[in-house]
Amino acid sequence: MKGPREEIIYLPCIYRNTGIEAPDYLATVDVDPKSPHYCQVIHRLPMPNLKDELHHSGWNTCSSCFGDSTKSRTKLMLPCLMSSRIYVVDVGSEPRAPKLHKVIEAEDIHAKCDLGYIHTSHCLASGEVMVSSLGDPKGNGKGGFVLLDGETFEVKGTWERPGGAAPMGYDFWYQPRHNVMISSEWAAPNVFRDGFNPADVEAGLYGSHLHVWDWQRHEIVQTLPLQDGLIPLEVRFLHNPDAAQGFVGCALSSTIQRFYKNQGGTWSVEKVIQVPPKKVKGWMLPEMPGLITDILLSLDDRFLYFSNWLHGDLRQYDISDPQRPRLTGQLFLGGSIVKGGPVQVLEDQELKSQPEPLVVKGKRVPGGPQMIQLSLDGKRLYVTTSLYSAWDKQFYPDLIREGSVMLQIDVDTVKGGLKLNPNFLVDFGKEPLGPALAHELRYPGGDCSSDIWV
Repeated sequence: MKGPREEIIYLPCIYRNTGIEAPDYLATVDVDPKSPHYCQVIHRLPMPNLKDELHHSGWNTCSSCFGDSTKSRTKLMLPCLMSSRIYVVDVGSEPRAPKLHKVIEAEDIHAKCDLGYIHTSHCLASGEVMVSSLGDPKGNGKGGFVLLDGETFEVKGTWERPGGAAPMGYDFWYQPRHNVMISSEWAAPNVFRDGFNPADVEAGLYGSHLHVWDWQRHEIVQTLPLQDGLIPLEVRFLHNPDAAQGFVGCALSSTIQRFYKNQGGTWSVEKVIQVPPKKVKGWMLPEMPGLITDILLSLDDRFLYFSNWLHGDLRQYDISDPQRPRLTGQLFLGGSIVKGGPVQVLEDQELKSQPEPLVVKGKRVPGGPQMIQLSLDGKRLYVTTSLYSAWDKQFYPDLIREGSVMLQIDVDTVKGGLKLNPNFLVDFGKEPLGPALAHELRYPGGDCSSDIWV
């Protein structure tokens, strides 16, 4: 499937540097090579509150999916992971200069849903908007879903039946043709909010299951334990609406798991990719996982991409055979094991030597590849380097001091392969109020990780 060349990208950004007391904001970046403002932030929309932790985003309607000409993607939904607010941003009136349309306050979500710490937003065929939660208002684990009116953005209540929330939450993806939704789980907000503690893993406080929901009845029908599947995060069904399978990236165990529908109508899951840990010295643990934090599928369902935030590499796999993904591209874009850094690799099952630090347009890139977004024609992959501010501060303190970056990778869509564009760099270390952390990337009108066909 082909699409028009993108001209702008929206990115939620936050200031977390010492001494900066500034609101999170939505950055608009020009990515048109013919523009005089190419790879520059051309607009910043500050939010009216502090420390929201803008994280992921979604759309008000599924016009590109369902063909309703009366609907259009004019509003971008910005859920706040820490404050539990939802900002509705008008990107339709002036796409290159978005403006705030409405604020859905946390108190409204708490009162009507008993949910908080919200994360992923998806539009529904009903015209409503659904947003996942990671916890209750007190920060205990609770994987529920906030349902919003798609026109007024009023909080309607929960999507799931009363009392039917999952023990933990994070991402979700639905497929109506198979009457199913799959949701994943990170941890209770009280567990991860201030940083990562290995003891919490030993105590079983991090997620290790997928939840299978009946799409029509709004209830869990299966819970799938994941072998080697700690912290399952991003859920991606194949884009083909007839396909009854997809993938989830498990961050801490650094595996990609394939979930699929059985002939009897139940669902199963199997590990199809394992990134081996590296034995290291000078790090918080004797073994360093890759930490797969984001995955996506090309619109033609041929390639799977994911980022190893700690190891520092971005990977492309051919999934023509979904049960046997084949590595076709790999790039190191920073990371924790670069030469000259504090970490010494003692044993590595994949590399013969530690990778060189990445320098783009004179800037040494801090952090590692994290959020990714692919152009509709599959030829350009965009990458940012911030995960979540408390974990950024812990694992990559340079990110807090220097700000994150946005990079662009050229993709070989015929044979497979990845190549860094050396002329593209958006340096969020040079933002007006100091270094900033840029997170998820979103195209106007839809992209590879927001569109669901029914």
